[in-house]
Amino acid sequence: MGRIARSLTASALITSACMPLPAEGQDRVGDYPLRPIRVVIGIAPGGGLDTMTRLAAQKLTELLGQTVVVDNRPGGGTVLGMDIVAHAQPDGYTLLCASETLILNGVLRRAKYDVRQAFVPVARITAQQYMLASNPNVPVSSVKELIDLARSKPGALAYGSPGVGTTLHVGWERMSAMAGLQLLHVPYKGGALAILDVISGQIQMLMTTVPTVGPHVRANKVKLIATTGPKRVPVYPETPTVSESGLPGYELTNSYAFYAPAGTPAAIVAKVNAALVKGMRSPDTMRIVAADGGEVAAAESPAEFRARFVRAYAEMENTTKVANIRLD
Repeated sequence: MGRIARSLTASALITSACMPLPAEGQDRVGDYPLRPIRVVIGIAPGGGLDTMTRLAAQKLTELLGQTVVVDNRPGGGTVLGMDIVAHAQPDGYTLLCASETLILNGVLRRAKYDVRQAFVPVARITAQQYMLASNPNVPVSSVKELIDLARSKPGALAYGSPGVGTTLHVGWERMSAMAGLQLLHVPYKGGALAILDVISGQIQMLMTTVPTVGPHVRANKVKLIATTGPKRVPVYPETPTVSESGLPGYELTNSYAFYAPAGTPAAIVAKVNAALVKGMRSPDTMRIVAADGGEVAAAESPAEFRARFVRAYAEMENTTKVANIRLD
């Protein structure tokens, strides 16, 4: 072999050695999913989060071509389920579906890590607002009248919530801060107990979901004051939002959303996001969500959802500091 031939052969060997080999992980990303996917939720079976997660899992199964199973892991105020996913392999085969309790678990330090760094937001699936309701004998019919009454009697009006550090507790404290109110917080072990005390007059008001409040409204045992979302609820079109009824800018919604462990490849996150956005917009899915008092969340890219997630964390962190909400 001549000098030039030997030189060309050596150069070819060097070049081939320096060329990147096809990455096994990249191949898996392109073919994802190749096996069943597990979606962890931090509550027991039953309830809104469980129902919506199973609905979304069914749509993912149809669109991704692999079985998607829901794994209920209750415990620690949903932290157990969060921990399982936070420490799972970031390969797209273990996902989390959670309410905004995930954010509060981070803000109030229930989780022993920064949830903003531990999880990749994938997609919101539903958004649900709350109904602000009172005992029929409370002499108010609007948020403005409620604010005026509360200001005239500091500390006299009591509201119920499902517990200290819950979304509804924080939501009430945000309203108090915005309107300059002093309200009495009465924590319960569940929303059902709180609404019974509103009916009996032990407390004056609460925020709760459409399915929970509906039977009591129809029985004239409670009255609706406002809804906490950005627009009126279709089943109660005559009930205004808090923002239009006396406290401009106020909004409180609870989203159910999918998250992946930090480090999950962006291509996998995008694929799951696209499947969820498409699946949740099927007519049958939208009917089921509406019947539960919610609505399918607005379509967002993972980056858009991430920005929303960071904003929500900052808002809740500020509210809990102002209201001095702590878990002792």
